[in-house]
Amino acid sequence: MDTLSSEQQIRVIFDTDIGTDVDDCLALALLLGSPEINIEGITTVYGDVGLRARMCRKLLDLHGDAATPVYEGVSKPLVGIDPIYWPGHEGVGLLGPDDDYRAGPTTHAVDYLIETVRANPGGMHLLAVGPLTNVAAAMTRDPSFAGNLKHLTIMGGLIQTSRYGWGVAEHNITCDPESARIVLTSGAAMSLAPLDVTLQTVIRESGVEQIRAKGSLYHAAVADQVARYPPFRERGGSTFLHDPLAAATMLKPELFTWEDFDVDVELAGRLTRGMTVAKMPRGEGTATIRVATGVDVPGAEAFCLERIAGVEATRR
Repeated sequence: MDTLSSEQQIRVIFDTDIGTDVDDCLALALLLGSPEINIEGITTVYGDVGLRARMCRKLLDLHGDAATPVYEGVSKPLVGIDPIYWPGHEGVGLLGPDDDYRAGPTTHAVDYLIETVRANPGGMHLLAVGPLTNVAAAMTRDPSFAGNLKHLTIMGGLIQTSRYGWGVAEHNITCDPESARIVLTSGAAMSLAPLDVTLQTVIRESGVEQIRAKGSLYHAAVADQVARYPPFRERGGSTFLHDPLAAATMLKPELFTWEDFDVDVELAGRLTRGMTVAKMPRGEGTATIRVATGVDVPGAEAFCLERIAGVEATRR
């Protein structure tokens, strides 16, 4: 693919809760493998944000990208009602004893978001694939933040709750429902990639081997993180492409079916806290969010693998 000038690239801030679940790692790999994208900065959110920042820094360095800054963000939900969900093997197989990276930026992620978006009104695309605490904090502190974003793409939520037997609430939303409500009702230009589409797309063992076959330390690290992810083994060698699919919507929106909705978040229900409630807009032009409700599964899986592995993938 031809090299694009900086003026032609999409300027992206990547907000992530990278950890055990490998889809954040794959989303970062997709961004790094896409010449249309200029990653201006990475912000980490929820739980051990320092460890998450070190994971991002290690992947960037293995990729040969020493310039992209990584900022640590908010570690706890906005209101603090819900306990922090922290499973797994965060950083195992990726970080070594020398990968401390404590000399990184000291600016807080929320300050970075506010300052960068304010300095570039209408210029920044924010891709948020974790709990929405950093984004909500930026919107709360700076009322102009939502309007100054060029676009906000979110992986989160579940629209058709009866379709997949997944319950009624998706992880990123239920980790901090109050923040999710602030963001989803903010009026920002916004796209949502919910479980309705992400649960239809997977990466398989054959795809992991295509990544590993590139032969670099970077590709080996990405492949190893997928292989180490416990559900990958439990599902017989496959895992969902949640976060990379959200990244793909920025680059290949034609692979998706889109519908406009008003979306809110349930905060009080004993069984439904964190549920995303989608309603048809009240009139033409009043919808708040563009929602991906369908996906070209073979096309999306092939595109994600092509960008992550840097190879021409074959549609299954």
